[in-house]
Amino acid sequence: MLNRRQLLGAGAAGAAMVSSQAWGKTTNMGLPEAAQMDSASTAYTPRPSSGPDYNPVVTLNGWTLPHRMNNGVKEFHLVAEPVERELADGMIAHLWGYNGQSTGPTIEAVEGDRVRIYVTNKLPEHTSVHWHGLILPSGMDGVGGLSHPGIPPGKTFVYEFDLVKSGTFMYHPHADEMVQMAMGMMGMFVIHPKDPTFMPVDRDFLIMLNAFDIDPGTYVPRIMTMTDFNLWTWNSRIFPDIDPLVVNKGDRVRVRVGNLTMTNHPIHMHGYDFKVTCTDGGWVPPEAQWPEVSIDIPVGAMRAYEFVADHLGDWAIHCHKSHHTMNAMGHDVPTFIGVNKKPLTQTIRQFQPEYMPMGTAGMADMGVMEMPLPDNTIPMMTGWGPHGPIEMGGMFSVVKVRDGIDADDYSDPGWYENPPGEQAYEWTGELPEFASNNSPKTILTPKPTSTG
Repeated sequence: MLNRRQLLGAGAAGAAMVSSQAWGKTTNMGLPEAAQMDSASTAYTPRPSSGPDYNPVVTLNGWTLPHRMNNGVKEFHLVAEPVERELADGMIAHLWGYNGQSTGPTIEAVEGDRVRIYVTNKLPEHTSVHWHGLILPSGMDGVGGLSHPGIPPGKTFVYEFDLVKSGTFMYHPHADEMVQMAMGMMGMFVIHPKDPTFMPVDRDFLIMLNAFDIDPGTYVPRIMTMTDFNLWTWNSRIFPDIDPLVVNKGDRVRVRVGNLTMTNHPIHMHGYDFKVTCTDGGWVPPEAQWPEVSIDIPVGAMRAYEFVADHLGDWAIHCHKSHHTMNAMGHDVPTFIGVNKKPLTQTIRQFQPEYMPMGTAGMADMGVMEMPLPDNTIPMMTGWGPHGPIEMGGMFSVVKVRDGIDADDYSDPGWYENPPGEQAYEWTGELPEFASNNSPKTILTPKPTSTG
């Protein structure tokens, strides 16, 4: 198993992992080492020291799979296997994934590369790997029974093809797909342009949207769920334990988002507008790029957007479906807003003195209270910021823009301190008059009169 220091070096210098002379001595070429990752932290990969130059992506709470060079071919080794993934501090999921993690490691290569990807199956059933969005021969497309036979347990298959276009793609099984994807089997595949001057950015972040249905106190996802998922994740991680996107002021930043859930996700970033620069179909020409502050990611699709980080601060980034920024939701909880629970509370406390009535004035008290939880779950609303509870969960993180961040520094700089005069505050003076309306009719606003 590679440790983190070895992993970071291997990602940039795959040729150093194995001597080409050693491989030339035998026709039985053997498998590349199957790197493993047992940490849910974000792993930074340095720029390549040889070959075409590119700025490696940063997979939030993920890592990039190392490769080796073999006679001009980039070789990777994926292992499909049962894994344990820390979704958040205090919650572990028993999933299926690749190389020790779900989501699987990001595969990075360069347009024009020929890749050879070994896939070893350590699952209890057959599997395959579909290279979602890539242009390749039919027999390499990874649809079990159609492209090729399924990969039996204990066996290794090889996929080999040329990377004919750059962009952001995904990989996932196309064998018992409903089960294997519900169990967490998916990853991202990034192909950098062969021309390093094409669409360059200073920071390049990668997010896979996925979801699970895991009841509190249990560890294995319910694979038959179609829509009522209770854990909405980025790279199989949930807030408050999704790492921030750390950016230096003035950086040009790209955020790539892929969606392998069962529904669409409008990803909204505060404090900025941005331009959509890439879909999984290819790069958007400059004259066709369009501005947004939210971009909807359809099922089975990818979108990438770019912005220049010229606004200092801590800026929320999240799915704008509000129940996707909650954790461990129960969908059958009744609404108690406006209900007088006092008589009921007095009765219940005769038998359960610790009982706390909740929900009569909204759900915000859940973000403040600390109460016993079932094993292996986390609060529905959680996370603390510099000014109190953030009351979020699921698909939520923070873009942290600062002065003086080194190019290879992705460590959390802490909370932003708002300059004097740039933070909302309590008003204790005289209030201006405010208008109100209790009519459902449309009220036209007259044109302003000229003041001369």
